Amino acid sequence: MKAMVLNEYGDNASFQLTELDQPSVKAGHVVVRVAASSVNTVDTMIRQMGKELPLSPDLPAVLGMDFAGTVEAVGEGVTKFAVGDEVYGCAGGLADLQGALAELMLADANLIAHKPKNLSMREAAALPLVAITAYEGLKRAGVKSGQKVLVHGGTGGVGHVAVQLAKHFGADVYATCSGEKATAIVEGYGATAIDYKTESVADYVGKHTDGAGFDVIFDSVGGANMANSFEAAALNGNVASTVAMVELDLTVAHFKGLSLHVVFMLIPMLYNHKREQHAAILAALSTIAEADALKPLLDENQYNLNEVGSAYDRLTSGQAIGKVVVSV
Repeated sequence: MKAMVLNEYGDNASFQLTELDQPSVKAGHVVVRVAASSVNTVDTMIRQMGKELPLSPDLPAVLGMDFAGTVEAVGEGVTKFAVGDEVYGCAGGLADLQGALAELMLADANLIAHKPKNLSMREAAALPLVAITAYEGLKRAGVKSGQKVLVHGGTGGVGHVAVQLAKHFGADVYATCSGEKATAIVEGYGATAIDYKTESVADYVGKHTDGAGFDVIFDSVGGANMANSFEAAALNGNVASTVAMVELDLTVAHFKGLSLHVVFMLIPMLYNHKREQHAAILAALSTIAEADALKPLLDENQYNLNEVGSAYDRLTSGQAIGKVVVSV
């Protein structure tokens, strides 16, 4: 089979088109013919940093965590999938798991689900990592109907999904963004756009919550922005963060009685820990998508397997709006 392989790590590391042996099916797994794979920030970090990240695979490496495709072979013990089923998931591209930048990949049946029927392969491939992250963060933060929810990074890969899911769960949703195009995207999801470049936290908390703060903050920006999340949260509020690698004074969080939920959705893949939960979340996301309550935002640029390097560069450039997807 054809695959795009990294033979070295670093800022200038290039992918090489390579012929590899096809994966053999094994118990509890399926072999998927990959139709598309999307690029996530963690993929670009692996390419750049290599073994500085403990989750990076040994070289030569086939990256790509997200995928959508068709089942070609079913292993012993797998009962939910059959040859010919269209599936999607996040099941490789780190540690010892081959990624999706190949014509075929072996996937644990507990990390996949049937693809939403109303989404294309490219659209479905854009969802797994970001949608599982958004779903898990909102659920752990206890989101419920009638709450005021603030999403930081409302047009980002995770953020644009969190906005849609929070709306689906019945919340009154607000999202930070900047620029007319981003504002239109957020408002198109039925949420209220907040221009973080022109409005201070105090301003938008006063304007939209009468100073009480938001019940749930989903912070897909993280880092130093977490201080803004603490400031914007209501008393006894919940903050979910996807980027918590930061040193921060927790005084504000303490005196507000906040709960902080750190989401690291790669844990099931890395440690073979409760992988079946990802299958369940993906199945729930398919139902939500098929109810027209979730649709991924795709970057306008399209790439094929030979153009993987350009796809990775597109994401790291900061110019992409929505998910960058590679057709395999």
